[in-house]
Amino acid sequence: MKASRPRTLDRARTTVLLLAAILALSACSTAADAPSASPTASPTESPAPVEAVDLAAGEQDAPVEVSVSGDDGVGVTFREITLAPGASTGVHCHYGQLVAVVSEGTLTHYADIYPSGVHVYTTGDSIIEGAGYRHEGRNEGDENVVLWVTYIIPEGKPLAETDLSHCDA
Repeated sequence: MKASRPRTLDRARTTVLLLAAILALSACSTAADAPSASPTASPTESPAPVEAVDLAAGEQDAPVEVSVSGDDGVGVTFREITLAPGASTGVHCHYGQLVAVVSEGTLTHYADIYPSGVHVYTTGDSIIEGAGYRHEGRNEGDENVVLWVTYIIPEGKPLAETDLSHCDA
């Protein structure tokens, strides 16, 4: 039987791992963008250039805290989602958190977390979804909606839960 760790330790470990990954990716981008004063390659480094391509970018007005704990670890999945005109994600929730950017189109997002129950995201907007709450994304426009989504979900859990009895009320 697996010994259980305190949730605080899981959260701290997850936060540290995510920050390390972000810093590593940031360093790659900085290294690719900045000229090197003295290009010295170690025997294990490739002489080929490193290339970084920004696929989508968005901004959040408020601070973002990502915290997901799982007894068996946390999985990170990066996915492109395309909703054709008239398509819907269906009502669902998540066990962890999502960080997304609207790469193309306009997404209408229905959830009780918004004062009016609905929020519209357009190209370049970022979306942060927390765990547990019921929501639905719809493409109510006449062009595709393309989302670039990073899921941070406890290992063994689905990326989206459609059995609403597992969601918050």
